[in-house]
Amino acid sequence: MEIAIYGHFGFSLLLIPTAAADYLEYERFLLLDVLEPYLDAGKVKVFSINSINSESWLNSKMHPRHKAIRHQQFNQYVNREVVPYIKHNTSEDTGIITCGASLGALHAANMYFRRPDLFAGTIAMSGVYDLTTYTDGYWDEDVYFNSPKHYLEHLNDDYYLPMLQRSNHVHILTGSGDYESPEASRSFSALLNYKGIPHELDVWGPDMKHDWPTWRAMLPHYLATRF
Repeated sequence: MEIAIYGHFGFSLLLIPTAAADYLEYERFLLLDVLEPYLDAGKVKVFSINSINSESWLNSKMHPRHKAIRHQQFNQYVNREVVPYIKHNTSEDTGIITCGASLGALHAANMYFRRPDLFAGTIAMSGVYDLTTYTDGYWDEDVYFNSPKHYLEHLNDDYYLPMLQRSNHVHILTGSGDYESPEASRSFSALLNYKGIPHELDVWGPDMKHDWPTWRAMLPHYLATRF
């Protein structure tokens, strides 16, 4: 699996592609261009990885159980290969923030909420945090444990929940324009409030559509003002 690296120092930003795209998507759509000042200044080092969405929830020819298995394999890849690789290429104490837009936002949030011992926070843009949005009615244990809207409601352990309740960097962003789902972000924010998980819900205006100009505005703004 390919990984693209941008920058030389700073905290680590792990970018998860949207939909069925690849590890160069954020570069192709010029998001890395607007991050250039922060990369050059050593504020952030970006790692952009591939997705396997076309081999899981976006593949209409696969049996849903196999989609769930593939999703779990992706999680294992990130935790067992990508995280150690990032730490090997950065200072151990810089922290890893997950980030994505659209389906990538669900993945990015899920990575953090499942493993706050590995990740330091998340910037989720224009996401829907209920995995059943993508499963066409299929449900099993793997769907449950990859759907933050479901498993967080019942999370009451003494290890992960206290970590999440000490979080400094959970940013849930959405526009209100065409094809956005601000209600999904508001509903997820209400759940985080219920669980006592600090976060920021930021709903941008109706001029902000589910598209790259929105994400090119959101991400540099947050790098400049929150980190």
